[in-house]
Amino acid sequence: MELESVLKFLENKTILVTGATGFLAKIFVEKILRVQPNVKKLYLLLRAADAKSATQRMNNEVIGKDLFRVLKEKLGANFNSFVREKVSVMAGDITSEDLGLKDLNLKEEMLSQLDVIVNLAATTNFDERYDVSIFLNTLGAKNVLNFAKQCANLKVLVHISTAYVSGERGGLILENPYHMGDTLNGATGLDINNELRLVEEKLKELQAEEATEPEITLAMKDFGIERAKKFGWPNTYVFTKAMGEMVLEHLKGNTNVVIVRPTIVTSTYKEPFPGWVEGVRTIDSLAVGYGKGKLTCFLGDLNAIVDAIPADFVVNAIIVAMAAHANQPSDRIYQVGSSMRNPLRYVDLQEFGFGYFSKKPWINKDGKPVKVAKVFVLSNMASFHRYMTFRYLLFLKGLELVNTAFCQYFQGMYLDLNRKIKFVMRLVELYRPYLFFKGVFDDMNTERLRLEAKESGIETDIFYFDPKSINWEEYFLSIHIPGVVKYVFK
Repeated sequence: MELESVLKFLENKTILVTGATGFLAKIFVEKILRVQPNVKKLYLLLRAADAKSATQRMNNEVIGKDLFRVLKEKLGANFNSFVREKVSVMAGDITSEDLGLKDLNLKEEMLSQLDVIVNLAATTNFDERYDVSIFLNTLGAKNVLNFAKQCANLKVLVHISTAYVSGERGGLILENPYHMGDTLNGATGLDINNELRLVEEKLKELQAEEATEPEITLAMKDFGIERAKKFGWPNTYVFTKAMGEMVLEHLKGNTNVVIVRPTIVTSTYKEPFPGWVEGVRTIDSLAVGYGKGKLTCFLGDLNAIVDAIPADFVVNAIIVAMAAHANQPSDRIYQVGSSMRNPLRYVDLQEFGFGYFSKKPWINKDGKPVKVAKVFVLSNMASFHRYMTFRYLLFLKGLELVNTAFCQYFQGMYLDLNRKIKFVMRLVELYRPYLFFKGVFDDMNTERLRLEAKESGIETDIFYFDPKSINWEEYFLSIHIPGVVKYVFK
């Protein structure tokens, strides 16, 4: 690869961003607008009923976020006019052909002008309905590719996947592609068209049975997990993302496709400012539960690696990969994480959480500080099952001692506890593979990209993504946990 200035590459370029209201997409859009105001146009595709609703969503869920405050301060009174000039928002849906675009003039304009497509649209819910997940993560990738093939001047399509398409594999996990029909357990018969057919048949079967909407949702969630496990993946999310990669590999033809696989994405490290995060992301659920005093035990291997990477590192890697491959055919896959070069472990998270909330406890709704202690660690599933059974038996014993006059009340409590236990057990089974994860993500391609960027003298101070530069203790205590407390705690 021959790398020139990334800022120069971005100048006068037209870029389509799908999934524009997503966490990474917002950071990507902000970064481009802030560092290269001479970008020609950013087309933002998001789900909405019409153009007016799409604009409202952009104003509320993208531009209106605190994330854009640095750019607003920089541009002052010119901010709104700058956004109107540089950003074009449209209602669409990657689960539909031609991305669901209804405005044919806009579609033709995009097909003639687009230089880059960045596909960030996805559902990242581990426990999503199978129909929703396969339509977005698999069929959606196909529809974006088909749209890319129609673009007259497209230089590169960047597809954002996840490193965890590797499933529960241990050891060194290479940046290798998935080919159509590949499975993780050696099972045969994986056919994406067949999976789509099975989804339609399952939905028709449930409708014929006059199942309620909650019953259909639960059945489709279970069906997704069943299909994923049949071929060796632990959940619907990573299964459908892996199939999305297969589609791209199989159908890309002469289209220049780059796949970026981030690991666990956390709050911003440095830009546009440290600590911005949105929603309860994977490991942030631990911080929220622990800080509020609700997480007293932890299931997992404290020595297991938790591969975290700040969001701005991921966005910078996307932009540099985009520039590097814009004029060169590529089948390159980039895994963007930290486990290879700067590993973080669950025991570190335990120490960081205790250190932070001991000194700066969360103040609850009663105005009292929540005291925390180090969590009780359960090191395997068998011990977790024993722990849950013990808590359950204690509750039942308490019922026996209650006056019969309160039986009806406590019967309701008993049913509620049953529901909560089933919910917890489902979550534990979903997250178990990552709490005991034994893999290390090779990032040879990503490291080569970093070195070539450095040797070419491009703006590595602006487009930084070297995990070795991260001091994890400083990041979690001074940046990430304070960011979670500010933006996520309710």
